[in-house]
Amino acid sequence: MSSSLKRAIVLAAGKGLRMRPITLKTPKPMVRVDGRMLIDHALDRLEEAGVTEAIVNTHYLGDKLQQHLGKRKSPKIIFSPEVELLETGGGVKHALPLLGKKPFWVVNSDAFWLNGPTDALARMASVWDEGNMDALLLLHSTVEAYGYVGRGDFSCNTIGKLERRAEMEVAPWLFTGIQLLKPETLENTPNGPFSLNVIYDRLLEQERLFGIVHDGEWFHIGTPDGLSEAEAYMKMRYPGVRHR
Repeated sequence: MSSSLKRAIVLAAGKGLRMRPITLKTPKPMVRVDGRMLIDHALDRLEEAGVTEAIVNTHYLGDKLQQHLGKRKSPKIIFSPEVELLETGGGVKHALPLLGKKPFWVVNSDAFWLNGPTDALARMASVWDEGNMDALLLLHSTVEAYGYVGRGDFSCNTIGKLERRAEMEVAPWLFTGIQLLKPETLENTPNGPFSLNVIYDRLLEQERLFGIVHDGEWFHIGTPDGLSEAEAYMKMRYPGVRHR
């Protein structure tokens, strides 16, 4: 595990509209899967990976998130409130003064994954190559993801370089919402809301965007049906066991 990957940002500002009515009074990151809140699952994984400081951006029902995470001892939590929703790219850019000048983790707060034979974040850290990469995305099989109905996002060659899915085609890999990113990638990006896809498109042209395929399970917790599917899987696979 790289000793320099000590900081992360967990994206937790969204409204979770597709998860309603569950998210009418509960922010999506605080929805429970396997008896534990989604954001705590993500923070647990980051802590295991050696992260000591996690920035959490907030907007919708942000006071509830701050109250909950204020009780957490590790990693250290720093909040990055957003007056307006800044989307993924804008949220990371807004938090850059807190993230520092070294590469950092970016994790969607609703990303829920199980490790395979090896720890996913440890695998990513082991292949991270600052000389050749500006971003490294964790990918998962499009057809084997739980709760996912899209066409996927990328194809990937033997050394991990990525290409976008062609229009109307199905790509073999989807992006899981887990990545390593250099702070320099946010230079010359829009002010205000924008998607991290703006950065990915630029890095694709420069051949600096890479991916690694997850060897465990990944769940799309985007709707109540997706949540139910994840819960059913966990009860079937790990009956009577909680908090993996």
